[in-house]
Amino acid sequence: MPVRWILHWQPTQGSVVNSHILNEISQCIDTFSGVKEGRWKSTLTFYRANVRDQSTSAEFPRDFLEISLMEQPDKYYFIIRGHKLVVEADSSILTIMEKLQSYKSKVALNFEGLQYKLGDFQLRLIKVVPNQAENLRGILMEIEYLPISSIEIAKPILEEFIDIWRQVLSKKSLPGQFMQAEPVFAEYGLSDSYSFQHTAVQYAAALAQLIASVQSGGQLRS
Repeated sequence: MPVRWILHWQPTQGSVVNSHILNEISQCIDTFSGVKEGRWKSTLTFYRANVRDQSTSAEFPRDFLEISLMEQPDKYYFIIRGHKLVVEADSSILTIMEKLQSYKSKVALNFEGLQYKLGDFQLRLIKVVPNQAENLRGILMEIEYLPISSIEIAKPILEEFIDIWRQVLSKKSLPGQFMQAEPVFAEYGLSDSYSFQHTAVQYAAALAQLIASVQSGGQLRS
């Protein structure tokens, strides 16, 4: 499958992530003559162990992330960041988890927005909002280079595209910029050939950066 990079919006110290910034970024995509291809949505759920016996808490992970992607409606991807583990499962896993009651859902986030086609590239401008709410919690951008599935081969092409994109975006003088978390895929046992598991790991890394930006002083507002 094509290589994609996921960037997160890193606000400047004390600045606010809001819908105005999202609209300004969308206008920049229009200057690229991007063709809208429709809406896009994925979900991320944070699970925490439902520990009744504290003596057994060290025997299994304290928490993990579950991600579902629009392109893979019957698949779920689970990431245990502390153990550098990512696994793919079919939809039956949710039934099993519900019966076992070993983990409880704590936070659910929707990643939703518009998909654009720009030549050999596909862009997705994504707003991060809580499930059942509209409060903006962050902004992400997926950039996918369609012709290549090798991460190393696609890297310089994506880097050049992102440099051009940042130059266009800089003319807006927005309080922040897009950054890439750049997880080390090899630590998760993933190869150079891109897969949906690579996407799941990137989402987990991007979410960690969004949380860190809030804790360091960046603010989130609808």
